[in-house]
Amino acid sequence: MLTISTPPEQRVLLPNISWQLYESLLAELGNQRSTRIAYHQGQLEIMVPLPEHENRNRLIDRLIVTLIEELNLEYNPFGSMTIKKRKKAAGKEPDSCYYIQNEALVRGRTELDFAQDPPPDLALEIDITSSSLNQFDLYADLGVPEIWRYDGRSIKFYQLQNGEYAECNFSRAFPMLPTAKVDEFIDRCQTTGATAAVREFREWVKNQ
Repeated sequence: MLTISTPPEQRVLLPNISWQLYESLLAELGNQRSTRIAYHQGQLEIMVPLPEHENRNRLIDRLIVTLIEELNLEYNPFGSMTIKKRKKAAGKEPDSCYYIQNEALVRGRTELDFAQDPPPDLALEIDITSSSLNQFDLYADLGVPEIWRYDGRSIKFYQLQNGEYAECNFSRAFPMLPTAKVDEFIDRCQTTGATAAVREFREWVKNQ
């Protein structure tokens, strides 16, 4: 088994990596690992998350699931699965990703082929330390319709429009949700605790 030892949240960028080597690395490392691997047009980046990174990922995931429950939507969570398209020389492991609008197309399935299957409707990207890759170009090549990006201070929503991402004040998956409400939820988790913050957020959704 190939092992990579890096300090927390360190990003390592490797140039001139072939698609075959990228796929071999994914197979060798397997799914049971803490690293995130991204590949775009010959560049490969390896990152190990900070505790803050994983904490914000789990908190925002909880907010998304609460929204889905209260809005009575079907969804299919795929966590940080690898989304890859060989023709685009692009591969990415989001921090979390979800099928919502296209949930019915992947219901009951555990293996997906992104040459044929749609990408997740929503990807969550925790970017505490900036990536060396252009994440927007990478996600655009994968065709992900919506990205939520948290930079350690605030969250922003982006929607794919004509091959490029445009920042939006409201979510495509949840049109009644503004970015400010997500930031407020994260702050409340730090002051009142996650359980209380989820309870307050659930009541807010019910009142919309």
